[in-house]
Amino acid sequence: MSKYIVRYGTMRNLGVMASRSDDQFRRGMEVVVRTDRGLEVGQVLCESTEDALSHLDQPANGTIVRAVSAEDATDIDTIDGARLSNIEICKRHAEKLGLAMKLVDVEQLLGRQRMVVYYLSEERVDFRELVKVLASEFKTRVEMKQIGARDEAKLLADYGDCGKPVCCNNHLVKMPPVSMKMAKLQKATLDPTKISGRCGRLKCCLRYEFDTYLDIQRELPKVGSHVVTRNGKARVIAQQIIAQQLLVETEDHRRILIEASEVLSVTRKAETSNSSGAKEKAAIKSKPESGSQRKSSQGEKTKGRKQNPSASKDGSSEQDNADTSSPKKKRRRSRRRRKRKDPPWN
Repeated sequence: MSKYIVRYGTMRNLGVMASRSDDQFRRGMEVVVRTDRGLEVGQVLCESTEDALSHLDQPANGTIVRAVSAEDATDIDTIDGARLSNIEICKRHAEKLGLAMKLVDVEQLLGRQRMVVYYLSEERVDFRELVKVLASEFKTRVEMKQIGARDEAKLLADYGDCGKPVCCNNHLVKMPPVSMKMAKLQKATLDPTKISGRCGRLKCCLRYEFDTYLDIQRELPKVGSHVVTRNGKARVIAQQIIAQQLLVETEDHRRILIEASEVLSVTRKAETSNSSGAKEKAAIKSKPESGSQRKSSQGEKTKGRKQNPSASKDGSSEQDNADTSSPKKKRRRSRRRRKRKDPPWN
């Protein structure tokens, strides 16, 4: 029994489908598969090899029932033709119930065993009454599924700014996390209108080369490092990561662009913010005090001694008065008191 990787459903899910017969399926063939949702139409991508499975994360399982026949093709055309009218019906019932949600798409499975309604909402929606109304309207099981902005583009978008089909609707299985740090590292423009995709978020393609940029950047001297080149000593000002070039400033204050291979050695690495902060603290501690600062500090110390509430009038502290366990201490205290009462000049 052969197994194949099949893409199926409106969300273009990937699954490992087992063939129940000895039929061989080629790449691109349209087949009818049975998944945990019911009968669906899928497209064969390749055989289920170890290399292909290594690129998938918890794929769904199912079986290939048959290749798409003429009857299946007619049924698929009928479902596609009724898609827009189904969306309008769902929107009308949602507006009647006053639900704060945006209906994006409606997917009806082959054989009309189930209907999946995809919607957007910023808050939780109680759609139990809507499910009852739609189930009685379409005479089938209705499933509501909340999606995000990227999933909306995956369902509705066609072409991107590059002129090719959008990646999320073509080959991407999962939406990769994309951050502004990736755009800055690749020297991309920071204009949101130019680095945003059809979903309004950062383009997924910014993630493709990010790991390559990081690997190359680790091999280059950091900005701020002091290097020795064939033309003498210099300081790194900027990096051209993909070109593997460095913009350096020489000792005579000339700025030139050199290849990374021209760097002979790194004499001093760039200081991080933590190390520079520690050096500043150490410099402040080691800095000698001025005369006025020493006087003020000494004045504060004497003032603190004068205002010490624990000292008694005769000069002995509360701790000395309280400690009466040692006879030697008693004798020393008595001698001190006699000296204070009978000074030597009397």
